[in-house]
Amino acid sequence: MGTVITSPRNPNVKLFFIVAGEDSGDLHGARLVEEIRQQESNARFVGHGGNKMAAAGVEILEHSDKLAVMGFTEVVKHLAYFKKVMRTTVETIEQLYPTRIILIDYPGFNLRLARYIFHLGIPITYFILPQVWAWKEKRVKIIRKYFDQVLSIFPFEKEWYRKRKVAAQFIGHPFAEKSAAALTQDEFYQKHGLTADEKLLVLFPGSRQQEVDRHWPVFLPAAQKIAQSSNSIRIIVGRAPHVELNPLPVDILVESDDPQLALRYGQAALVASGTATLEAAVYNIPAVVAYRLSAPTYYLARLMVRLPYVAMVNLIAGRQVVPELLQNQLTVGNIKQAVTPLLNNTNERATLLSGYAEVRRALGAPGAYRLAAEAILAETR
Repeated sequence: MGTVITSPRNPNVKLFFIVAGEDSGDLHGARLVEEIRQQESNARFVGHGGNKMAAAGVEILEHSDKLAVMGFTEVVKHLAYFKKVMRTTVETIEQLYPTRIILIDYPGFNLRLARYIFHLGIPITYFILPQVWAWKEKRVKIIRKYFDQVLSIFPFEKEWYRKRKVAAQFIGHPFAEKSAAALTQDEFYQKHGLTADEKLLVLFPGSRQQEVDRHWPVFLPAAQKIAQSSNSIRIIVGRAPHVELNPLPVDILVESDDPQLALRYGQAALVASGTATLEAAVYNIPAVVAYRLSAPTYYLARLMVRLPYVAMVNLIAGRQVVPELLQNQLTVGNIKQAVTPLLNNTNERATLLSGYAEVRRALGAPGAYRLAAEAILAETR
């Protein structure tokens, strides 16, 4: 754990303790912090997060790279570490006594933290809610009891929570924000030595090493088989920070500076289930969604999850928009069969893109971070 900050609280400063335990939470946390700072200059942020939150001015205690452990068996292996982090987090909050606590997704840690600090009487905001409508629905009781502000980013969540007596506020999805690309398509192609007539098959094997280790041995040979069908197809990987790809053939392109650029300018994609599936819809790149868990974790998930889909695109649409290849379905042959039609002007591609348009409309208008900041600050005045 990083240095514990115990400096006394300045009564003229609004102090927020903020927790994000994954890469996506780090991004959302950074944008939220920036918006709060614009609206409230006397704001200080302390907590757990990653490089983006640190760059936004958050005093980081524990880096999200260490916190991003996924799956039942994986968490058990790191149980002593998480107990230590939790204990130190509670002690730090007691010492700092912040104006408000902001928790971002990361339910395994954040829901426990909310219980442990509730007695302090510090108001708690949940931004980017855990998917309790998918599994572990009993967690809604924790949210109802310990959180005084609940900010939702999915359109169907507000009604779902309302029926369970939680006043969730739908603020729109952050992906509805219109952000300019760091590079134009010409600049991106030039960076990777591509010609205008080449098509990009984009691979997003995951943001955690354990995900990549399960997906890459299937993603790579499947992509290579697809690329063999045409000289115009090039393979590019959107690589998350601190993730290793092994093996990595010399003819495979890698975009690690800004992986989302690969989605923005690609022709079709194979993505691990997660944030990238919705990003693909926003960037309008046809995708096939894939995921493979360890056998024990998958067995437990099947017992607990009661949803017809895993891809958020499909859940928002209420039907299958993108194909899903899960666990034993994730084979080279199945990937090739599902991805190949999406690289050309086929009926499959047109139908998928039509579904994307429906999903983007459901995400709401731009301004999610601004609305979240306004809602949080309104409760601190």
